[in-house]
Amino acid sequence: MNKTAKGIVALAGVLAVLGGGYAALRLTDPGETEESSVSSEDDSSQHVVIIHDDKVTGEDPETGETLMGTVVHVQVKNETDDLSVIPNPAAATDENASKFTLEGYEDLPLRGAVIGTLANNANGLTTEAVIEENCTDLAKFGLADPKITIEVTYETGTEKTLLVGDSAPTGDATYVMVEGVDTVYTVRSSAMANYSNTLFDFVDTTIVADPGQENYPKVESVLIEREDLEGGDMYIEYDKRSDDEGYTGGTSASHIMIRPTEAFLSVERSTAITTGIFGLSAEDIYSVHCQESDIAEAGLKDPFCTVTIKCGDGNTYKLLLSEPFTSGEGAKSCYAMLDGGNVIYIVSTEKAQWATVTPVDIASKIFIGAYVWNITDLTAEAGSDKAEIKLTRKDPSAELETFSAEDFNATLNGKTFDSERFRQFYSFLIGANAEEFALNEKIPEGEPAAAITYTDSYSGETTKVEFYELSAMKDLIVINGQSKFTISKSYVETLIGNMKRLDSDEEFVLTWK
Repeated sequence: MNKTAKGIVALAGVLAVLGGGYAALRLTDPGETEESSVSSEDDSSQHVVIIHDDKVTGEDPETGETLMGTVVHVQVKNETDDLSVIPNPAAATDENASKFTLEGYEDLPLRGAVIGTLANNANGLTTEAVIEENCTDLAKFGLADPKITIEVTYETGTEKTLLVGDSAPTGDATYVMVEGVDTVYTVRSSAMANYSNTLFDFVDTTIVADPGQENYPKVESVLIEREDLEGGDMYIEYDKRSDDEGYTGGTSASHIMIRPTEAFLSVERSTAITTGIFGLSAEDIYSVHCQESDIAEAGLKDPFCTVTIKCGDGNTYKLLLSEPFTSGEGAKSCYAMLDGGNVIYIVSTEKAQWATVTPVDIASKIFIGAYVWNITDLTAEAGSDKAEIKLTRKDPSAELETFSAEDFNATLNGKTFDSERFRQFYSFLIGANAEEFALNEKIPEGEPAAAITYTDSYSGETTKVEFYELSAMKDLIVINGQSKFTISKSYVETLIGNMKRLDSDEEFVLTWK
């Protein structure tokens, strides 16, 4: 089947089942004039069932409705496809399974409810109006060479074939006739809409099901391998400290970036990368039962981007993405396929952000991330000035839900120090985010303008943050020897001024712009 073939009729309203409320006015046939049209009174008796099992009679004892027969097979032939609708074997053991499926495509993720309309809409189909009996000119209704043929087979062996022609000029109606009967009817177009669809219209565009926010598995890691990423692959890992109710970090994101640089993640900007696989859906289908040639043609044999997502429930998702291309209206899309899958999708890069994301897109600009009362010691240096602050718990054995300055003893350069004053100074330190990323910036020679070194008791890690003069307006932030960000020079100047205020009663300056 042509990969670009699309449905002729939109899916709007296609799940509607046939019922009451029929149009009262008879539609004008192409050969009639306005004066020859039939009134609603004459037409009221024309609403008849034209497709049903003649061998079945009586009423359903539960609903009281007239029995139409049990469909066991429907063959739909339209301008693009020849589809065979059969009962879904899975329905015998799974009450949630769809009742019908497409023969030969049972291994695909199918839209069972839509496929069900191919069996249900034809069975018991009722006319809107009788247009012409003993018709000899079928061409004027599009029935000499019908666009759609629907062959219905019932469990009793009864077979009926419905021929579908053109749309009627008035109202939501389509010309039809039963093969072997020379009467032309109109039926509601919405009942016929899905019979025009291509195979692709019956394939579910959901790539990975959304389990619901409360049932999301823990994403242990995300690896993005992409040929255009500067600095190498992007690797994101779950921050195990997030599992500890007693841990309070400088960022609420539960994941951290490990490569190409270590960084906290912005919650808002990283969610699509860490959990976007769940509920990921495509705009369209490119190929099903894809062969090697299809995979190569879509650029997935040697994919532009490979995303590997490992989850705590034991599942691993490996998504292959092609290089983005411009689709309709200038939007960007890419071809996508699950590794080992048999469907190639077309996905917007807005949803498949792994194809375009860079480290700076999702990294947080927080440069000091430890919780204030996790600090055991902190050293601030600027030129010849040096302030060494140490904190210790007054009662290490006490189990406290929250901490305050009153729970700690502090020293400044070996002398007793007000722990609350330390908290105020630390609040200034973390009160600013960096301005820009500077991952590849060369570190200036010489000594930094200022430096902060602190130890986090929770992680046991010591972090050194250095500030180097970069320009007249900006300084470079270097963390543990790696260039990370730029920041306003006025922040660093204010930091140096606040260091000098530590051993005084003077209030700290909290603004720097």
